[in-house]
Amino acid sequence: MFGFNLPISRQYIVPPIVLATIATVLMAFDMRDALEFHRQLISEGQVWRIWSSQYIHTNWTHLALNLVGILFIWVLHAEHTSIRRYFIHVLFLGLWTGIGIWLFCPDIRVYTGLSGLLHGIIVWGALKDIQVKEPTGILLFLGIVGKLAWEQYAGPSTDVGNLIDSRVAIESHLIGAIGGLVLALPLIKGKLGFAVKQ
Repeated sequence: MFGFNLPISRQYIVPPIVLATIATVLMAFDMRDALEFHRQLISEGQVWRIWSSQYIHTNWTHLALNLVGILFIWVLHAEHTSIRRYFIHVLFLGLWTGIGIWLFCPDIRVYTGLSGLLHGIIVWGALKDIQVKEPTGILLFLGIVGKLAWEQYAGPSTDVGNLIDSRVAIESHLIGAIGGLVLALPLIKGKLGFAVKQ
C-alpha cells in the first residue's frame, strides 16, 4: 500500500474552491446573456465580455467538465502555487484568452468557458514540475502538446460539442496554453541558466 497526500492546506484549497464557486454561481444565476463573448456586442462597446466570458458556461455539463479540470489541476499542482499566484494566473489567462479570441479568431462569434485558461494553468504547472525535477513533468507537458496538436489536426470533438451545446473552441485551448508558456518564461529562463542575477 502507498500513501497519497492531497494538498488540503488552506492556501491550496481556497483558490480552486473560490474559482469553482464563482463559475457555479454565474451558472446558477444564468448570467450567460450578460457576460458571454459576443463579437457583435463587444464591437458595440461591451468590452467586458472579452474577459467575463471565460468564467461562464453554456450548460451544467460544460461547467462540470471544467470543474473536473479545476480539480485535476489542484491535485497535480496546488503545491506549486499560492493564493496570490493562483488568482494572478486565473485573471491574466482569462484576459489573455479573451483578447486572443477577439484578435485572432474572427470566426468565433460567441464563446464561453474556463477551458482556455485552464490549459494555460496546466502548461505552467507542467513546466514548474520540470523546473523542480518532478519526473512526471515532461510526460505531462508532452501530453498537453500532443493533445493540442491533435485538436488542431482533427478539429473539435463533435461528441463533446453535443454535450455542451456548443462547438468546442479548440482555438482557446491553444491560446490559453501559449499564455501558460508566457507565465512560465521565468521558469524556463531559470531552468536554462539564464536567470537574471539579483
